[in-house]
Amino acid sequence: MRVLVTGGAGFVGAHLSIGLAGRHPDWEVAALDNLYRRGSELNVPRLEAAGVRFVQGDVRDLAALLELGTIDALVECSAEPSALMGLGEDAEYGFHTNLTGAFNCLELARRDGAHLVFLSTSRVYPYGSLEALRYEEAETRFELRPDQELPGASAEGISEQFPLEGPRTLYGATKLAAELLIAEYAAAHDLRAVIDRCGVVAGPWQMGRADQGVFSFWMLCHHFRLPLRYIGYGGSGKQVRDLLHVDDLLDLIDEQLREPEPWMGAPLNVGGGRERSLSLRETTEICRELTGNEVPIDTEPQARPGDVPIYLSDCRALFERSSWRPRRTARQTLEAIATWIAHEEADLAVSLGLEPGVAGRPGRT
Repeated sequence: MRVLVTGGAGFVGAHLSIGLAGRHPDWEVAALDNLYRRGSELNVPRLEAAGVRFVQGDVRDLAALLELGTIDALVECSAEPSALMGLGEDAEYGFHTNLTGAFNCLELARRDGAHLVFLSTSRVYPYGSLEALRYEEAETRFELRPDQELPGASAEGISEQFPLEGPRTLYGATKLAAELLIAEYAAAHDLRAVIDRCGVVAGPWQMGRADQGVFSFWMLCHHFRLPLRYIGYGGSGKQVRDLLHVDDLLDLIDEQLREPEPWMGAPLNVGGGRERSLSLRETTEICRELTGNEVPIDTEPQARPGDVPIYLSDCRALFERSSWRPRRTARQTLEAIATWIAHEEADLAVSLGLEPGVAGRPGRT
């Protein structure tokens, strides 16, 4: 089988490309990426060592995509995933990468009759409705209450029945628009497509930032002894997200590629759920324990635009279709990140603009 992974040098794309090539030596796996994101260049040698063909290209360029050759499956991982996209970042780049790029991938899949696995996001759910959920403040985190008024919301988290009316950030809007395009292509062209609405995916080789990849970012800052901030909700650090180890996501997508038919239909939430969730405060304690470092943490009471106090993925619809379940705990995911950072410290320091061997000290570049 000939598989193309777009965004293939990114965190998720590279992991999927390398994992699929290792599990299926008879498959031809190619990874396409424009190397726009900081740190993505570190994945190119890993891809090539795993036997993955790396192609430097851009999903915004349809002609270039159509020159890649015939494919049997396409895993669409390319995205500008920042929730702050359009609020100080390049809105035009993010819009066209996320939406024009999705259209171009659909055109390629339509041409070849290829099976499409599209990685969407929990950001399709409107932040106003999520912020209005009923929750309680516990000692170290916020907890969803069972008596929710909105459909699709419960103590288990947010299901696919949650209302979609309202703003959701430009990132979420482009991903939801891409989902709608996929539904149209499936109806008009009999396109076989799977849509995975992912919560937070975390693991080694994730170049985390405060607005995307927060768990890896937290561990990077603890390892290099860089200052942090609890932003929003009184600066308590009690906001909660569920997290899914990238290896668990690989297990699921491998199954979806090998047996696509059971997955056709509506989007499905993919995440760690309540059992694999952490607040920032809880994450801090684990990072301190694993690194032996304690970093200064400032507080900023005002929340960022589009932020929510708690998001948990309710994956019961997914579980009804498959025996797949997340296997790694939240702590195991953080342990894997910490081990990776320690092993790749020198290269990470350069990528982060730090002077090698001088933790917490910015470099001159």
